[in-house]
Amino acid sequence: MKILVTGASGLIGSALTARLTDAGHEVARLVRSPPNPERREIPWDPAAARLDAAALEGFDAAVHLAGESVAQGRWTEAKKRRIRSSRVQGTRLLAETLARLSQPPKILVSASAIGYYGDQGDQVLDEGSPPGSGFLADVCRQWEAAADPAREAGIRVVHPRI
Repeated sequence: MKILVTGASGLIGSALTARLTDAGHEVARLVRSPPNPERREIPWDPAAARLDAAALEGFDAAVHLAGESVAQGRWTEAKKRRIRSSRVQGTRLLAETLARLSQPPKILVSASAIGYYGDQGDQVLDEGSPPGSGFLADVCRQWEAAADPAREAGIRVVHPRI
């Protein structure tokens, strides 16, 4: 398969791209740094809404893992804005771009987080459980909703809540 991956340099993305490549899949990475053509990297700038749609034609699947790290640094108001905007803007840009393609991928795996559920105490939760409240739950709802343009275009969208 031809698979597009964002967040390929992160903890999950680096392991995933290595595994996919080892399994014989063709993997391309969306990167914010200058692209390395030997690694099949495609530049994008979610904050500036820049993404070359033509470079995304013909992928079988897209895996979207990119976003500001929640594990590094204090959660100042500025950090919270970066967390929210990196996820919502990046997801929306990718979903809208994929939705406009003449040959879109069949699936978009767009990461989310268990923060979707908030703190619900000892309640057993599953993917059908309602969202919680608070900053992370709000971010996750907006993050998942940002993938709607892909869903509306007929692309299957999956949100693993990591």
